[in-house]
Amino acid sequence: MNDMNGMRAADLVASLRESRGFRHKTDIADVVGSLARRLPGGTHDLAQAVGLGDDCAALADGDGYLLFAIEGMVSDFVGAMPWFAGYSSVMVNVSDIYAMGGRPLAVVDALWSHGIAAADQVLAGMAAASVAYGVPIVGGHTNTRSDAAQLAVSIIGRAKALLSSFNAKPGDTLMMAVDLRGHFEEPYPFWNASVDAPSERLRADLELLPQLAESGLCDAAKDISMAGTLGTALMLLECSQVGARIDLTRIPKPAGVTFSRWVTAFPSFGYLLSVRQDKVEAVQALFNSRALACSAIGMVDDSLEVSLHQQDDSAVLWDFRREPFIVAKDSPR
Repeated sequence: MNDMNGMRAADLVASLRESRGFRHKTDIADVVGSLARRLPGGTHDLAQAVGLGDDCAALADGDGYLLFAIEGMVSDFVGAMPWFAGYSSVMVNVSDIYAMGGRPLAVVDALWSHGIAAADQVLAGMAAASVAYGVPIVGGHTNTRSDAAQLAVSIIGRAKALLSSFNAKPGDTLMMAVDLRGHFEEPYPFWNASVDAPSERLRADLELLPQLAESGLCDAAKDISMAGTLGTALMLLECSQVGARIDLTRIPKPAGVTFSRWVTAFPSFGYLLSVRQDKVEAVQALFNSRALACSAIGMVDDSLEVSLHQQDDSAVLWDFRREPFIVAKDSPR
């Protein structure tokens, strides 16, 4: 059972709502709204199988889907930890593809640096992740005459069946699957269970996600992002127009890590899944078979409200009826 070190649920809610991860995600609704105002049919004209708000765009392609995503690294991270920023830029894109039930094909990058020497460690980290995950870097854009360090990486992949943020349903069990065999990359909130792991294990662990989609065990998932476990839950639930009751004591956590830090962490392998009741045991067994922690952490309902609970203490984290989190009003549902 998790110990919140005396922190009440209301205090946790207040802290989360002021966190960098939450604030970055709430900007998404404004960006999408601005784009929608300038498109003839709003964002409804975008030819993809799922709405804006998923981990990847999913474009119907033959008997499956072409997946397309991009991730940008914050500049202070690139400047302070160039090798790990490069590694992470590939790693997080790979995770996005698997979170949708797909398998990655290739990545391209856009890199700005002040001289080639400043870009060297970023490129070294990208190359290491490319080798570890077996995903080639096939091109990109480079500017080594920039005043600031910036990095963005884009990825394509394919899926036979989708895991989507838009498929959670009332009555589902909200589950968390995470690799606890890691450490924080201080002082950042990145839980690194990847760099020191064998590449064969990394690839086989990720292969569980398309297996879930293709077997019909699950159709709703999202990878845990910079918004942490609870912010990612909000994104998944909002996209599906549902709510949930989350039991904080059920969230898997590494020993020796404070609860408040852990729920804002960005793990290298971490996913939330919304699973039909009759599939919960099979899903849990699949992750446990690879020594990955997997627990039921809540119940999905039709309340449009996300509440946090620990024993007799509770607080509302978000009410989608009052304010959006990432979904702009124009976004397709």
